[in-house]
Amino acid sequence: MIKVNIVELLKRKNKTKYWLKQQMNITSRNLNRIINGETTSISFKYIEDLCNYLDCTIDELFTIIKK
Repeated sequence: MIKVNIVELLKRKNKTKYWLKQQMNITSRNLNRIINGETTSISFKYIEDLCNYLDCTIDELFTIIKK
C-alpha cells in the first residue's frame, strides 16, 4: 500500500488543502481522493506539482506501507 503524505507536508508548510487545490487547479473531490488513497493512479503532472508546491521530494511525498 502506498500512502501519500500530503496532509503532513501541508502542516509543515502551514498551508491548507484549499490553498493546494487552488495552486494545482484541481477539484476538492480529486484532491481528497488522492489524500485518502481512494485512487489507483496519479498522473506524473500531479506528482510533479505536488512536489513543487509542497517543496518536497518524491520520497517525502510517498510512503510504502508493508502489509
